[in-house]
Amino acid sequence: MRRRLPILLAALALSACHSAPQRAACPAGKVCLEYGNNSEPQTLDPQKANLIDEGAIINDLMMGLTADGPDARPIPGGATHWETSPDGLTWTFHLRQARWSDGVAVTADDYVYGLRRTLDPKTASIYAYLLYVIKNGQAVNQGKVPLTALGARAVDPLTVEIALEHPAPYLLELTKHQSFAPAPRHAVERWGDAWVQPGHYVSNGPFRLVAWKLGDRITVEKNPWFWDAKHVCVDRIDYYPTPDVVSAERRVARGELDVNTRFQSNRYERLQRTLPGVARSDVSLATAYMAFNTHNVAAFRDIRVRRALSESIDRDFITRKLMRAGQQPAYAFVPPIAAHYVKDGPRLRWADTPFAARQAQARALLAQAGYTAARPLKLTILTPNNTDTLLLMEAIQADWRAIGVEARIEQNETGVAFSAYRNRAFQVGNMAWYGDFNDPVTFLGLLASDTGAQNYGDYKNPAYDALLAQADQEADEARRARILARAEQLMLDDEGTAPLYFVVNRNLVSRRVTGWVNNAPNFHRARWLCLKG
Repeated sequence: MRRRLPILLAALALSACHSAPQRAACPAGKVCLEYGNNSEPQTLDPQKANLIDEGAIINDLMMGLTADGPDARPIPGGATHWETSPDGLTWTFHLRQARWSDGVAVTADDYVYGLRRTLDPKTASIYAYLLYVIKNGQAVNQGKVPLTALGARAVDPLTVEIALEHPAPYLLELTKHQSFAPAPRHAVERWGDAWVQPGHYVSNGPFRLVAWKLGDRITVEKNPWFWDAKHVCVDRIDYYPTPDVVSAERRVARGELDVNTRFQSNRYERLQRTLPGVARSDVSLATAYMAFNTHNVAAFRDIRVRRALSESIDRDFITRKLMRAGQQPAYAFVPPIAAHYVKDGPRLRWADTPFAARQAQARALLAQAGYTAARPLKLTILTPNNTDTLLLMEAIQADWRAIGVEARIEQNETGVAFSAYRNRAFQVGNMAWYGDFNDPVTFLGLLASDTGAQNYGDYKNPAYDALLAQADQEADEARRARILARAEQLMLDDEGTAPLYFVVNRNLVSRRVTGWVNNAPNFHRARWLCLKG
């Protein structure tokens, strides 16, 4: 028997190879999209979601007053048209006749209920601050006034009126975000938090939730009650968590996945040869950065420490030698492609200093702050568990080691890592911010004192807040842009965060997929997709 063991093991290995995951079976005559979506969602509740990977699914299930077109520009969604008052403070949205996935009519009250639910302190929505643009939004969220004081009302069953705190020409971008989505009052009040589970989930978008197998897949099917269902090509979507991007790449190559919304950055050149026309890299409205927890870590309240850590990161090496997919070094927080902003905007003051001189300056700053070879600064970097971020953090770990800092890397599943960031249970974090709408405010507002959980490093500066508030009240676009630039420069001078690089979108899209349009926000709603052949 012992002599036959190698043969038996070889047979078992061959059997395991043949039993490798195959493409999920699709009913005859149906179009099924197999979609790699990076990480396991923590929730599909539009009022509570935080991660991009959650939003990708939620925005196939739910539809706000406006929606993403194929190019991610806002188009009519739940509303067919709208008017704005001359002062820009009152918006009136006219709804189309629509139904929830259980056949119940969608009404203006559902949209108002959704807005109130996002701002309700009991919901603890991480995106509540986005709704501060609505009259009394911040006061409602802070529990200072009742939910009914919010500047949103149902004029009649098919008319929603939203009153604003200040003019917001980007409102149509906001109203397609999941935090502005309607909520099915009849389902929420019946099921409570369990309304988002399969069997209870009620949606008004092109798809409806049918299954969620934790760690395996989330399955949605075409919503027969969707008002434009006849133009939705895909009948079923399986969303898979794919943190191992190289494994996902192989699944795309084998035809098991039609899409994967990330690939390992330094494999881009190889993928152009091995999967021509499948690997897509294009400029993104996003910035990768490091957050220093000033709330809980005393060392990071010292600007000299923050500056030393940021100065000593070799961004040119990271983008040109490590990432290699078109990323650009970031010495500012707002991406250069942002709309409604100044040309050649703010930069970190030391950005043009040669790297060796920056390292020397960083060592001197640490010494001034009391950190020497005898008493080194010790810290832990918490990062999501994907290959790109581990490579990136190892490079930064080496940069910090060169200036005498002892950094340890801790990896966690994406949802766990971001939960720690929100709860300030970290020292140094690594994340990327993808603009929720194309305006500098989506980046700069992240670091406002009243933003809450997503201001991960707890940057606070009253002068910065005042400039953002001044920009909100400025009607002239050029003057507003200059005010926002002053705010960004102030934050950069404070080393409020450490920008690393401007992100590129990295998607694997099978040549069978049609309707995919590259766009900077990287929003690709399945409503517009189909499969050929």
